Amino acid sequence: MKLLQDIHILQLIALCLFGAVTSQVNPGVCRYPLGMSGGQIQDEDISASSQWSESTAARYGRLDFEEGDGAWCPEITVEPDHLKEFLQIDLRSLHFITLVGTQGRHAGGMGNEFAQMYKIKYSRDGSRWISWRNRQGKQVIEANRNAYDIVLKDLEPPIIARFVRFMPVTDHSMNVCMRVELYGCEWLDGLVSYNAPAGEQMSLPAYHVYLNDSVYDGAIIYSMTEGLGQLTDGVFGLDDFTLSHVYNVWPGYDYVGWNNNSFPNGFVEIMFEFDRIRNFTSMKVHCNNMFSEHVKAFRQVVCYFRSESDWEATPLSFDLEMDAKNPSARFATISLANHMASAIKCQFYFADTWMLFSEITFQSDTAMYNTTLAPPKTGLPPNTQPEDDPTHKVDDSNTRILIGCLVAIIFILVAIIVIILWRQVWQKMLEKSETFVYNPSSSQSNTGSEQESNSPYERIFPLGPDYQEPSSFICKLPEFAQTSEEPASTSTAASKSTTTTTTVGPDGVPHYAEADIVNLQGVTGSNTYAIPAVTMDLLSGKDVAVEEFPRKMLTFKEKLGEGQFGEVHLCEAEGMQEFMNKEFLFDIPEGQLVLVAVKMLRSDANKNARNDFLKEIKIMSRLKDPNIIRLLAVCIYSDPLCMITEYMENGDLNQFLSRHEPEGQLALLSNALTVSFNNLCYMATQIASGMKYLSSLNFVHRDLATRNCLVGKNYTIKIADFGMSRNLYSGDYYRIQGRAVLPIRWMSWESILLGKFTTASDVWAFAVTLWEILNFCKEQPYSQLTDEQVIENTGEFFRDQKRQIYLPQPVLCPDSLYKMMLSCWRRNAKERPSFQEIHRALLEMPPQP
Repeated sequence: MKLLQDIHILQLIALCLFGAVTSQVNPGVCRYPLGMSGGQIQDEDISASSQWSESTAARYGRLDFEEGDGAWCPEITVEPDHLKEFLQIDLRSLHFITLVGTQGRHAGGMGNEFAQMYKIKYSRDGSRWISWRNRQGKQVIEANRNAYDIVLKDLEPPIIARFVRFMPVTDHSMNVCMRVELYGCEWLDGLVSYNAPAGEQMSLPAYHVYLNDSVYDGAIIYSMTEGLGQLTDGVFGLDDFTLSHVYNVWPGYDYVGWNNNSFPNGFVEIMFEFDRIRNFTSMKVHCNNMFSEHVKAFRQVVCYFRSESDWEATPLSFDLEMDAKNPSARFATISLANHMASAIKCQFYFADTWMLFSEITFQSDTAMYNTTLAPPKTGLPPNTQPEDDPTHKVDDSNTRILIGCLVAIIFILVAIIVIILWRQVWQKMLEKSETFVYNPSSSQSNTGSEQESNSPYERIFPLGPDYQEPSSFICKLPEFAQTSEEPASTSTAASKSTTTTTTVGPDGVPHYAEADIVNLQGVTGSNTYAIPAVTMDLLSGKDVAVEEFPRKMLTFKEKLGEGQFGEVHLCEAEGMQEFMNKEFLFDIPEGQLVLVAVKMLRSDANKNARNDFLKEIKIMSRLKDPNIIRLLAVCIYSDPLCMITEYMENGDLNQFLSRHEPEGQLALLSNALTVSFNNLCYMATQIASGMKYLSSLNFVHRDLATRNCLVGKNYTIKIADFGMSRNLYSGDYYRIQGRAVLPIRWMSWESILLGKFTTASDVWAFAVTLWEILNFCKEQPYSQLTDEQVIENTGEFFRDQKRQIYLPQPVLCPDSLYKMMLSCWRRNAKERPSFQEIHRALLEMPPQP
């Protein structure tokens, strides 16, 4: 065991020392345990969605550890398609992760809980979470078949992350417990994302070559934004780009490529974002040079540098001499002349019809690089470059000095290894001399050898697709077969009568909506509100402050909408006044029927939907604001479960305004119903007030629009949530690549591209809602654009090159009000006004004559 640890340390030293040579992460070497089993990861950096008890908390989810009750176990039984439970690890810095290991809860034969399958989510900043997929697009990872074996799985492709979540998945209801480990090395490149045009398709006579970045983990629509992918996965493309290192994939898989005809300016622009300001010495780009297929490395690159907020005015230009003799792929090294920057934007100019890259790395004086001692996958010998490429020539004097240093280091390492080996041999000889007499009664005589065979360092180097570690417990426990057949209810964790639930969000996240949020699956398939997990935890401990209402006193009038889990009905309620809380102002005379909306859960809804429905009731019962729809009563003592909310007599704001016209001569002549500008502002002010209340509770609505606002007497407005369920508004929602339908015309660019929903994205949606109001809902936002063009426009907001399209100023809208709307659509979410500021500005709006 000691020998393996010493060799492990020496390999780490060697990798760091040889970093000056190749500066490239190699997934085959970058496979070291990151500290769950070894203890380097601290308890405070391990969290979970919930826990069965204090003795099965997240800190006990360490691979090969038996402390506490033996593993992390979530509070509830995991159901099929249940993806709410997770074990989260904070590595404190970015790491290149190539391998993961999992294990169940054995607890010395007392436990029998394990995860059959799991998914992995990861994040580089704790805000945007990404679901890992393998190179064939599969998310689910096959895991354990018993509670004691360690199963290791390669991550193909590897991930670059600081935060990692293990999310257990099952195909039937079962108790799940997990112990885990991550393997890899620190990501010292500092690169956190690159943005580039999407790769293209090449048509050859016999087949197509797909040169897209298939493992990119950012947004890919018409371009790639805020992600990392094949240019940072550590795999060099082959000389023949139509082949691939990965089996069962398409031709061109190793490369990202672009056609000159698609770029009128003659270059491809790629922007690189880094974790902090760095002093850059060089950039290395691995290019294909198969000129027989009109593919060559770039002829020139022009790079711009940004250290703070502005780009430097003077770029750095580098010309690459073309090689028309050697078709081998190669690294082109570009000197960056010690520029200080946190972002680099490079324009690569075409030398032929096609330009193909497989890897891009950066060297800076603040980084030591995880490196490979293996040859690059280019057809060239290790550490050699094509003679005809001047970018690969180095100063001879520096080379001699470097070689001399490396030779000296190698001799030192060899000497250290010899000393270590001699020490180990001498120690074993002493041990043998002390234990020469054989004791047949000793059951622990082979403990040392078993311990060595269980070393994480030893077990991670096989490079097959799956790993299965034989259990050392089988050797130690002859009665194992009997123990493993005991029912789960006899386990220590399952026998606990009192449980403690702890819901933990990611550490150090500055804004609630960038942390883990609870998304409730509503009866119509929509999320009511997005709530920080810690807020939901506080709410769940209180009793519901609403009463059970007799079903027989509800008369159904009309179905407002339906979804996957239930329906929403318009009903008349008899005697509702008797069930009202005293603090609720109810202006309907006693005995008069009350118009209400009834959300009804299907009786055959699954357990998760029922739990979410009850949570939604708890949340709605706490919302007490004159501009938010109130929960009046419930029917939960029998199926189907129902919640009864207010409904306003004039219906939703979209339909209300579309039946009206602005005041003026034209409306008088046509005898149309009118609404004044002042009343429009009054309704907008109420919406801002309601959203101010929600934001004060750290709630995110996610679907603010006129269809989700109800109108009562005297232009009273209340914000609701069931517009998505109505067929009338199906055209307002769009399905993006298999995800849930989204109201893209009301959503901020970061919500569409990054899946980030915050109060600032609600502010964006409010400005779109205000635009609807001032247009009397006669027109859909961005009506001149198709859904695909709306999505493309969000990419323009991200790139911020002044090509984005804004909603036009409505005819009735004064300049000051439109200026406020534009401020709500600012690219930087932090620069958008708060709902408090919006509400104050609307209150101060001078009335129109």
